[in-house]
Amino acid sequence: MKITTLLENTSCRADVVHAHGLSQYVETKTHKILFDMGPGPAVLDNARALGVDLTLVDTAVLSHAHDDHSGGLAAFLALNKTAKVYLGHAAMGDYYAVGKDGVPFFIGVPEEVRPFGGRLTFTEDTLTIDDTLRLFSDIKTADYRPHANDNLREKKNGEYPMDTFRHEQNLLICEDGKAVLLAGCSHQGIVNILRRAEELLGRSPDAVFAGFHLYSPGTGETEPRELVESVGRELLAREHTAYYTGHCTGQDAFAILKEQLGDRLHYMTGGGTVEI
Repeated sequence: MKITTLLENTSCRADVVHAHGLSQYVETKTHKILFDMGPGPAVLDNARALGVDLTLVDTAVLSHAHDDHSGGLAAFLALNKTAKVYLGHAAMGDYYAVGKDGVPFFIGVPEEVRPFGGRLTFTEDTLTIDDTLRLFSDIKTADYRPHANDNLREKKNGEYPMDTFRHEQNLLICEDGKAVLLAGCSHQGIVNILRRAEELLGRSPDAVFAGFHLYSPGTGETEPRELVESVGRELLAREHTAYYTGHCTGQDAFAILKEQLGDRLHYMTGGGTVEI
């Protein structure tokens, strides 16, 4: 299979726009998949620059509700009239971030998506799409969860309690004996998500593509080194798994993980392509 990062915080090509967000395109023998749509319609321009025809996508997955992943969803739906689009069952809720001034601001799925409601398929804990694709959100452990989640909230009855990330889901792709895990921002903790993926697979995946959420764009702070290193030790213990990360992992955390994981850790930049 071939995984192309359509949009990320950085870019390795002058003709590929970079922005705070994430979008990936995956091509298998049987599917053309869009996983997340970045913060806006620029993902469509990047796809064209990279020779990716998004009208041919048959399966689209939104990893979670935040607008740096869902901002381009309406533009994609307007372009592609046929793809099945999968969202977590709580993805259309009211999600907020607390700014430096202490005032919450909306970061959920943009209003422009609502007219396309009939195109959306809402998922529960697990969904097996076919022999190749499986979605899951039923994370069973809560270790090493990032402190960067503390400023992320859900609006309920005029209050802003902590977001429980009921809207977050992950994708497993299996083909030709290889298994790949895609997890947009890993708000529930990449280690916890990886453990659940291993339960479903019966082994560790061969590759993981995900933001690890070890950095808060709102505060500019990286998670404590001890937490980052603890995550790194867990990842290192999966001896045959390669990791591709970026976006909300943050440059400082990436550098720490690179010290631990060496050539098993790669940066997934906009315009980059990996074949598994």
